[in-house]
Amino acid sequence: MPYHVTLIPGDGIGPEITAETVKVLEATGLQWDWDEQLAGVAAVDATGTPLPDATIESIRHRKLALKGPLTTPVGTGFRSVNVQLRKEFELFANLRPARSLVPGGRYSDVDIVLIRENLEGLYVGVEHFIAIGGDPRAVAESIAIVTRAGCERIIRYAFEYAVRHGRKQVTIVHKANILKMVSGLFLEVGQRIAQEYEGRIQSNDMIVDNCAMQLVMRPEQFDVMVTTNMFGDILSDEVSGLVGGLGLAPGANIGIHASIFEAVHGSAPDIAGKGIANPAAQMLAAAMMLDHLGELARGNKVRAAIEAAIVQDHVRTRDLGGTASTREFGDAVAKRVA
Repeated sequence: MPYHVTLIPGDGIGPEITAETVKVLEATGLQWDWDEQLAGVAAVDATGTPLPDATIESIRHRKLALKGPLTTPVGTGFRSVNVQLRKEFELFANLRPARSLVPGGRYSDVDIVLIRENLEGLYVGVEHFIAIGGDPRAVAESIAIVTRAGCERIIRYAFEYAVRHGRKQVTIVHKANILKMVSGLFLEVGQRIAQEYEGRIQSNDMIVDNCAMQLVMRPEQFDVMVTTNMFGDILSDEVSGLVGGLGLAPGANIGIHASIFEAVHGSAPDIAGKGIANPAAQMLAAAMMLDHLGELARGNKVRAAIEAAIVQDHVRTRDLGGTASTREFGDAVAKRVA
């Protein structure tokens, strides 16, 4: 039976890197039923909206999507497609793995998975201005909302992820020393759940500012990290920077009603159509999708093929210091996977 997946090629370099990723997935020997849909600028041009109903319905029906990078039109009043999808499908967990692949980098032993709560905290968007002395914008106030249920869901997901993928440790990242309620609740729930996994998964907790420093000084001490929305947003980019930037950064958004896999980087319109974009992040996202489907061996095979293409075959796109085209990189990885 084929796997039914909504395929959103995206904008800019999206269609190019998505095509190569599909090539690699089909080289795994699995059967795929792709339902190609539009989002972003491409959807605005075709339908007048960045997130058409047909795209939402396809994801709702298939519960699984592989998405290329999207561009939200500036100054048009359209909301971010990514934010809309996050809310529409309750994509509560954002996964950002980072692993050293390219020789000669600053760090050679980074292998971290950061798991970020995706729906709560300051990003709920509850904010307003307070008028003082005739100035209607004298004070700006934002409210962070953290629920026990939300903490429970994301932290338990992190520990279960560690068990399923043979990881050894989960680090709970917080700011409970200052944010005693919203971050204190997260830490409290985390410590309780950690006790349930004692003997199977090691755990510790770390204040976020110390964590940011420790990531730069000794990243090898981290395995799986779990944290709240804004801290996760910031730290996930730092973690990507440890392994060379967003060009090798995949992401997964796991939800109640669907799961969406994507490259983290943008649509790079300046190089769109030139055939020089690096499809590795999108391919790594596809490997995460294979994991999600229970195809762990094939997910590992795709990751190993990407690493072998870069390290052994020396097939590298321009951003990795090579001259390979997008298609040549895709061919090299697909050949390794087949």
